[in-house]
Amino acid sequence: MAKAGDTSAGVIEENSIGFVPLAQRHGKVRDLFTLWFTTNIAPLPVVTGGMAVQVYHLPLTWGITAIVLGHLVGALVLGACSAQGPQMGLAQMIQSRGQFGRYGALLVVTFATLLYVGFFISNIVLAAKSVHALQPAVGLPVGAVICALAAAGIGILGYNVIHLLNRVGMWFMGAGLIFAFANLVALMPSELWTQGQGSMIGWLAMFSLAAVWHISYACYTSDYSRYLPPSVGIRAPFLASFAGAALGAGASFILGAVAVAGAPADADPMAIVSGATGALAPVLMALFVFNIISHNALNIYGAVLSLITMAQTFFASWHPGRKARVVLSTLVLAVCLVIATTSADNFVPRFIGFVIGLMVVLAPWATINIVDFYFIRKGRYDIDSFFRADGGIYGRIDLKASAAYLAGIAVQLPFLASSFYTGPLAAAMGGVDVGWLIAPVVTTAVYLALGAKRKAELTAAACPAE
Repeated sequence: MAKAGDTSAGVIEENSIGFVPLAQRHGKVRDLFTLWFTTNIAPLPVVTGGMAVQVYHLPLTWGITAIVLGHLVGALVLGACSAQGPQMGLAQMIQSRGQFGRYGALLVVTFATLLYVGFFISNIVLAAKSVHALQPAVGLPVGAVICALAAAGIGILGYNVIHLLNRVGMWFMGAGLIFAFANLVALMPSELWTQGQGSMIGWLAMFSLAAVWHISYACYTSDYSRYLPPSVGIRAPFLASFAGAALGAGASFILGAVAVAGAPADADPMAIVSGATGALAPVLMALFVFNIISHNALNIYGAVLSLITMAQTFFASWHPGRKARVVLSTLVLAVCLVIATTSADNFVPRFIGFVIGLMVVLAPWATINIVDFYFIRKGRYDIDSFFRADGGIYGRIDLKASAAYLAGIAVQLPFLASSFYTGPLAAAMGGVDVGWLIAPVVTTAVYLALGAKRKAELTAAACPAE
C-alpha cells in the first residue's frame, strides 16, 4: 500500500479523520521537533511576548522568567497529547469520543474548530501586514488573499508537505531569530533589563498566557504525529514535541519582550525587530511571511479535520477522504478571508483575549484526555467504536466524563477574567485568571470518583492485551 502523500497515492493526502493503517505509517520522530519549533517562530508569538512589557509592565528579567516557566508547563500538555498520535493513528479531536462518547465529544470539537479558525484569521492579518511592509504597493486585502490561498494550498496537500516545509524552514527561521535577537540586545541599554517594578499579578498573568499558548494547540497535536508507527513509543514523540514547542515559542516570546523594552506602550514589536536588523530586514520579514503561511496551513488543516469530525458524528456511514478536505478547505478559506479583510485592525488583540478565555473549556478537556489515555486506559482503545453510529463501547454520550468536564469548568468561573465576565476572585487578584491551574485537580478528582476504574475494565475486555 502506498504511503499517504507518495506520488503513487497522489500529491494530495487521501486520509482525513480515519484510522491510519500500519502499512501507511512513516516518518521520523524528529519531525515533531521541527514542526513545533518552526511553526512557533512567527509574528503572532512575537507580538504576544511583547505583552510582558507593554501590558503587564514587567521588568524584562521578570517577563523572561514568566515566559520560560509558562512555556515549559504548557509544552508538557502539548507533548503528552502529541505522543498519543502514533499509538492511536487518529486525529486528536476524534479521540475525544473515547472519553465523552460519540455525541458528547461535539462540544469540545466545536471549541477546537473555533480556535483553528481564529488562529488562521489572525495569521492572515499578520501576514498581510508583513507583505504590505515589504511591498507597500500591495494592499492589505490583496496580501491577505495571497497568503491565505498559499496556506490553504499547503493545508490541502496535507500531512507530508506540512512536515517537509517545517523541516526545511527550521534552519532559516532559527538563524533569523538568532540574528534579530543578537542585534536587539546589542542596541539595548543594559539598564532596560531591570527597569520597572515587577508584580506577582503581572508575572502570573504572563506565566498563564505562555502556558495557555501550548494548551490551546493541544487539541490538534495528534493530527501531526498520527502517521508515525506505534513502535516509536511514547517517550520519544513526547520529548520531541515538548522541546520543539517550548524552545520555538519561548524564543519568539522573549524576542517580542526584548524588542519592546523601553519602547512606547503602543509600539509594534515586529516593526522594532525589522528596524533592528538593518539591511537584512526585508529578508527577515520575508522569512516571517513564508513561515506564517506554513504555520497557517496547520490551522486550516486542523479546522477542516474538526469540521469533518463534527459532520461525521451525524453521518456514521460517511467515510470522508481527499475530496471532503478540499471542499471544506475552500469554504473555510472563503469565510476566513471575509472576516480577516473586514476586521484587520482589531481582530488579533481580541482573539488573544478569546484564547485566554477559552482556557475555561480547554483545561478540563486536556485533563480528561491525558488522565484517560495515560492512567486509565493506558493507551488501549477500541478504534472501531469511534466510528460506530451507537458509539460502540463508548456510547453516544458519557455522562460521567461530561460531569467531570462541567465540574472543571464550574470551578474556574470565580477565577475567570474576560471581556464578558470577571469572577470575584479574579477581580480580587487584579484580573489574573489562574482557574486553569485549579481545574485539572478538580476535574481529575471527579473523573476518577465517577467510575474511571469501570472504564478501564470495559476497555480491557474489549481490547485484550496482545
